Amino acid sequence: MPLNLIKKYNQLLDIAGLSPVQRDKSLRGVFNRDNQDNLRFFFNGKPIFPTPKENGQEAMESLFTHLTCREADKDTHHREFELSRSQRLHWIRFHIDGGRHDGMYVFSVAEPKGDRTYIYDENEHYLIVLEPLRKVKAYYLLTAYPLEGKDLAKNKIIGKYNRRRLPYLL
Repeated sequence: MPLNLIKKYNQLLDIAGLSPVQRDKSLRGVFNRDNQDNLRFFFNGKPIFPTPKENGQEAMESLFTHLTCREADKDTHHREFELSRSQRLHWIRFHIDGGRHDGMYVFSVAEPKGDRTYIYDENEHYLIVLEPLRKVKAYYLLTAYPLEGKDLAKNKIIGKYNRRRLPYLL
């Protein structure tokens, strides 16, 4: 759907009524415009790269999957399409470019699985997760999604911010 290419934050992409093929084509158009085709993608003065190959997928394909699908099976890491995550695909670029300041939490946390930097939009309950790469002074874009259900009810992100954030941004 070409109209999705002109959607702005905080509008949702119109993909609910599309067939899977049409939906994929529309989402890839937005993804390519904001990520794959745009070579200048920086946060905190550092470049952002897609995560490396996963399950044999190329880096950009793996990133697209993480941004449009939710892990349905933790054992097999099988992912399935998620409408609420996909409708906000164009919000990633807006937040990384610093398009919003009020109601934003930007912080880093040392976690058991590795350091993470979070960009959290409290007003829209939207989260972007980056993995800092210290050796090359860059980030991996791991995922982005709206907090819903139990994640929103407990608001784990604000808890991390209050209890575990580092005094500096990685």
